[in-house]
Amino acid sequence: QVQLVESGGGLVQAGGSLRLSCAASGRTDDFSTMGWFRQAPGNERTFVARINWRGSSTEYADSVKGRFTITKDNAKNTVYLQMNSLKPEDTAIYYCAAGYWTPSPSGYNYWGQGTQVTVSS
Repeated sequence: QVQLVESGGGLVQAGGSLRLSCAASGRTDDFSTMGWFRQAPGNERTFVARINWRGSSTEYADSVKGRFTITKDNAKNTVYLQMNSLKPEDTAIYYCAAGYWTPSPSGYNYWGQGTQVTVSS
């Protein structure tokens, strides 16, 4: 089993920054990739960014390229999502997930509890 614990959400003004954290524990050999997804009210869960377990490869949704950065602390089994230049349309519940190298939520077997990010205009 894998446990994912997220932290770092909150309320920020447009143009501000937040950093999300996701600590993984348990059978960390059961997946190859960690990703961040987000879901706004009434919308589907969508891909934001992913990183392979070694931390050597990353990929981003077009909507966040140049503003968000995903990194991994291998010693702590923790993935971070640094979010800069936040926009009101970034408002959503952000979920950490563990699975395989794909932008599709269906490729991730393990999910965190979600953390709310609200960007005010």
